[in-house]
Amino acid sequence: MLKTRSWVKKRVKITGSGKIKVAKACKRHLLMDKSKKAKKRNKYGKILAKQEVKKVIEQLPFKK
Repeated sequence: MLKTRSWVKKRVKITGSGKIKVAKACKRHLLMDKSKKAKKRNKYGKILAKQEVKKVIEQLPFKK
């Protein structure tokens, strides 16, 4: 029986073109100490590299 890894489905979003998007780090707390530029840099998600996409897809068998 195939199982989906819950930690992956909570942290990953698959875009319409099939790319995988994850949230960037350093955006949860202590935001007063970070510059406006640093916060803006982390605004949108990061697209994973092709090497990592294969690993994530294996963890999400029903999202192909």
